[in-house]
Amino acid sequence: MSVAINNSEKRIQTLKAIIEQLHNGAPPHTVKQQLAEIVNEATAGEIGAMEQELIARGMKVEEIMAMCDLHHEVVIDILARSDRELPAGHPADTMRRENAALTLLIKSIRGVMAEISSSRLLQAEAVNKLKGTLNELMDLEKHYQRKENLFFTRLETHGIDGPSKVMWAKDDEVRGKLKAFVSAVNENAGNALALAKACTEQGEIALKAIEEMIAKENNILIPMCLDTFTEEDWAIIYRDSPQYGWCLTEPGRDYKPITTEQMPPTAEVPAAAGIDLETGILKLEELKAIFTGLPVDLTFVDAEDTVRFFSEGPDRVFPRSKAIIGRKVQHCHPPKSVNVVEQILGDFRAGRQSKAEFWINFRGKFVYIRYFALRDPAGKYLGCLEVTQDATALRALTGERRLLHYS
Repeated sequence: MSVAINNSEKRIQTLKAIIEQLHNGAPPHTVKQQLAEIVNEATAGEIGAMEQELIARGMKVEEIMAMCDLHHEVVIDILARSDRELPAGHPADTMRRENAALTLLIKSIRGVMAEISSSRLLQAEAVNKLKGTLNELMDLEKHYQRKENLFFTRLETHGIDGPSKVMWAKDDEVRGKLKAFVSAVNENAGNALALAKACTEQGEIALKAIEEMIAKENNILIPMCLDTFTEEDWAIIYRDSPQYGWCLTEPGRDYKPITTEQMPPTAEVPAAAGIDLETGILKLEELKAIFTGLPVDLTFVDAEDTVRFFSEGPDRVFPRSKAIIGRKVQHCHPPKSVNVVEQILGDFRAGRQSKAEFWINFRGKFVYIRYFALRDPAGKYLGCLEVTQDATALRALTGERRLLHYS
């Protein structure tokens, strides 16, 4: 084992040099052996730490991405895959199972693509099957959302954000390639030759990109997380995963995360620090600023039909005065509309409805007005939230704006 390869600083410098060589057009095979030596001496966690250090030293994520696929080629051959036994339902086990399901689906898609490419005639059954399997493949988004919002978040709590930045950028590349393939299939579904070309070009590019990400997750991300995360980290990921859903397969039921009582105590948040809203803590001035900055007007009426709050934005659709606070909402409407107010509140209170909406033309504006019933977790009625919005500009939007432009 050479001193250079055994030394973390030397490995980082070598990685930086490799990336610079690739960035300057060096053929990948000319640096593959250098990278292989580094990978052979490093764990998945150390490889991630090296990426982290490179970013901390000012190297752009895009430059590290230039090495990412070559890195994967070497890692797949050298780095021992972590097949650490895990109970079914453990978040890492679920990721692996989803990757296995994705691998099988990709094999099926390739079979359909081959059938389409080998035939000069348009096979309606094959086209429908391709569309159906691609629709299943779109489940990939759930997998990526969980990874990006839960796994990456927990890595960041341990001071590791470099590898996740690189992988997230690669995720977006995969999304773009898959979207291009799906669009090509839909656009050319009636043209046998064009569809066959889309399969051999955009299709293979997209499927290969997904497979490469599967390998990176299995061989780098998951081992890194297993080496880094505490039982509390895994319990948090397990708790929050259902809101993103599952990709192609359901998680097992054997994993038993630690309970809240078993988690290490967290430092108490001083009252002066802010208001604990469960999904975050906000200072009072921050909360006020949020309500003021919202592009909608809010009014809250409690369970006794008393106005308790309204937001104060710079461009309210309907003016409000603080004099209405504490007033019965029925008294804030003209007599001709009180019966509608009573019906909405009555239906909300009885649980018959949870939303009512109207849209009107008002002084040259298209105004969208919605009422929402608010209830506690047990279903008890807490009141009604009115949301009013000037939707004139929204209604006029067409096409897309993907580049930054300040109005």
